[in-house]
Amino acid sequence: MNRLLISIYVLVIFSFPGTGCADDQIVVGDFSAKLQDGILPDRWKPLLFNDIERHTVYTHILDENIYAIQARSIGSSSGLIRKITIDPAIYPTVSFRWKIQNIIESADLTDKDRNDAPARVFITFAYDSDKVSWFEKVKFETSKLFYGKYPPATTLCYVWASHLEQGTITRSPYSDRVRIIVLESGADKTGTWVSEKRNVFADYRTAFATESVPMISGVAVMTDTDNTDGQAVAWYGDIVFSDPRSK
Repeated sequence: MNRLLISIYVLVIFSFPGTGCADDQIVVGDFSAKLQDGILPDRWKPLLFNDIERHTVYTHILDENIYAIQARSIGSSSGLIRKITIDPAIYPTVSFRWKIQNIIESADLTDKDRNDAPARVFITFAYDSDKVSWFEKVKFETSKLFYGKYPPATTLCYVWASHLEQGTITRSPYSDRVRIIVLESGADKTGTWVSEKRNVFADYRTAFATESVPMISGVAVMTDTDNTDGQAVAWYGDIVFSDPRSK
């Protein structure tokens, strides 16, 4: 298990849940809200890796007259994460905006040694004992014994890739329990805010080839360049889950 997944597991376990819930939507990342200087949005926690000395710097800034999270990575890796419980059957649609300054020329998401991306949005899913093998169940029970709660079982990773073709769905080179979905690719849209809307429920079924979709347990954003020793700057806008059936 790589450092990213371990850190996500630990922080999702120990973060405090929040709802930010209206009848027809859940605002997970209220990044456009005006905050006190130097303060990160409520309930979002740093996702740091003990074996990496340089961390991506996340700042809440005003960009094009709208507040957002800016990520600046120089040969570094870290993220921001929030634990929140969401039923994807009720709120299947996730919407967010992001922008990048540059791609990472030598990055390759299929290669462990070059697995960097200018922007990523992770959605983690809760453990369900009925959907894992006996051996995996033992690992999850051991983790619960150590940490006090079960870790996430699976993860969707929406990526702005440097080179991998847009629309690609592939397994992470680090874990069979992580699926990468490439929403944007290349440098054509650098410097431009891009809005995304995805049906997480449908994406999970497609990516993991299953009809059953677990509860969502957390959301994270990450810009990383540690494997390639490159540089990247990205911006993340509000992250909202919604029920498309509501008016």
